[in-house]
Amino acid sequence: MADAEQQRRRGNIRLKGRWALPHLRRAARRLELRAVGLLPEQFSGEEGARAALAVGAPLIIALTTGQPALGWAVFAAFWTCLCDGPGPHAMRRRTLGLFVLIGTVLAFAGSWGAAAGMEAALAVGPALVFVAILAGAAFSLDGLLGTLLAVVAVVAVGFPHPAPAAAAQSLTFLAGGSWAFLLINLVWRIDPRASLDRNAGAVIARLFDMAADLASIGDRGHRDAQWHSEHAEHRRAVRMSMERLRTVLARHPADARQYHNALQATEIIFGALVALDHSYIQRLGPTIERAATARAFATALLGVRISLRDDVRKKDLLRRGIERLDRTAKDLTDDLMIGCVLALKNALRVLENPGQSNEALAAPPHQIASNWKDRIRGALRLGLRQAAGVIGVYYIAIIFQLGYPYWATMALIVCLQGGARVTWARSLERIFGSLLGGFLALALLSVTQHPVILCVLAILLASVTISLRAVNYSLFVVVLTMLFIIVTDMMHPGSGVAAARVVDNLLGSIAALLAVLVLWPDFGPPLHTLILKGREANRAYLESVTAARPVLDVRTAQRAAGLASIDVEVALHDLSGLRYRRHRLNEADQSALREMRTLAGEAAAAWHRRLVKDHVT
Repeated sequence: MADAEQQRRRGNIRLKGRWALPHLRRAARRLELRAVGLLPEQFSGEEGARAALAVGAPLIIALTTGQPALGWAVFAAFWTCLCDGPGPHAMRRRTLGLFVLIGTVLAFAGSWGAAAGMEAALAVGPALVFVAILAGAAFSLDGLLGTLLAVVAVVAVGFPHPAPAAAAQSLTFLAGGSWAFLLINLVWRIDPRASLDRNAGAVIARLFDMAADLASIGDRGHRDAQWHSEHAEHRRAVRMSMERLRTVLARHPADARQYHNALQATEIIFGALVALDHSYIQRLGPTIERAATARAFATALLGVRISLRDDVRKKDLLRRGIERLDRTAKDLTDDLMIGCVLALKNALRVLENPGQSNEALAAPPHQIASNWKDRIRGALRLGLRQAAGVIGVYYIAIIFQLGYPYWATMALIVCLQGGARVTWARSLERIFGSLLGGFLALALLSVTQHPVILCVLAILLASVTISLRAVNYSLFVVVLTMLFIIVTDMMHPGSGVAAARVVDNLLGSIAALLAVLVLWPDFGPPLHTLILKGREANRAYLESVTAARPVLDVRTAQRAAGLASIDVEVALHDLSGLRYRRHRLNEADQSALREMRTLAGEAAAAWHRRLVKDHVT
């Protein structure tokens, strides 16, 4: 037995070693619990290299011609690269075209409107921010377009000029933005499916981590048998990665069939892993069969990932995976383990030949309906919040005579997104990133002021910034702060921008926190309500299984229960756990929470036992 245990452990280590970044994903699961995103698989070196060219060309022109006003072309090119989100080429052309055109108008209006004095800036800045947020909501599915347009508006207000100079500034913005637009859409086009591949790979990687960790438990107790600070971390990480893939898929037409199938297959695999997870928690079935089933999942998931990237070997990989699962199933006696393996086979069949698989239809709709009225309603509230915050920041800037108040308003706009939870996390990350980035930039500037060295550094920083934008917000802000400080110092040397950037970012981040806490505060539903909702959703899932309802109904109930459960687990640590520490759960809520978790596992187990029964009959 000891030799077998050592062999099993060595096998698990080999499986883990064949997948990249397991330690980073472990850290990501824990940070995600506290609304801090860490998505290493989202690093995009090609987008970063393209951004380096987009920013480098106007920066070199500005330095060689000695025209600091051309700095607006540099920032326009960078913002255009930043605005380029995932989606098909047509959608990206439309979004970037709108950004460049509307941004040009805002660059002129903000600069000219603020030329009459600070009182005018107090009126023009908030008004343009409000208009920018509404424009973004009207033309885009997400808030990135509106946020970046608002950034353009407040920066333009920070450079007040009479009409001729304001027009020249806006034309400079147009030139830089148009250059980046042409580069992105004509000269250096990146496969729009790259974001789909990254997100699909992230789902599979998190499923693999879940399976590999289960396989490593052996006959020890599962840590989720008792509540702990990272309870259900794998379930939460997988579900969140699935929803990210679902969001990206909503931007793509039906020709991304391969990734729609991948989402359906991973839904099936996830449900089976939840059932297997429950069997470990409750110690259901023989230990050796649980371990064999978990290893089968980990091995199959490696094949699934390769099959998504290699169309030539896809059929062969999936066929061999199904044959291997058939051999595994022959050695199993427990119905639950057999049901989990059967579900995994069904998932592979979805990928191999979805047209011939009933399970291909057994997944809830993946498209996200866009309610135009809800978007506008949310944009109105966000625009009013940000406009009020901008006014407050401007007043503070006047009182304390801040040199770069537009940096504070930029920080306010990018931090003040959504409810209190998101704003809290973003503000803390921006404060940390600004402090570290400011100190690093100051250290670099104290070592060298050579324009060529600084230019090369700025181009490299632009590349890293775009590459990291979806990986982690703190790292993004660190590099972004260094980039803005170095470029500003090159355009306006000796102006003490590093210290100003740090102070202004602190002011803007704190102002965002105050705005979200004072103006229409949104903490989400109370924890008590979420627990009850989660319990009922999981009970409905269990009832749909025991009542032998159609497969699609079961899958829909399964996803609803999963989302409700994850909402509860995340809310337990809302605002980094401060609210939970202040308002401890009473006995009734604790009992409902335990019941919700138990129901989730029982429903998954019942569904996979039903698969065996249906398969036999």
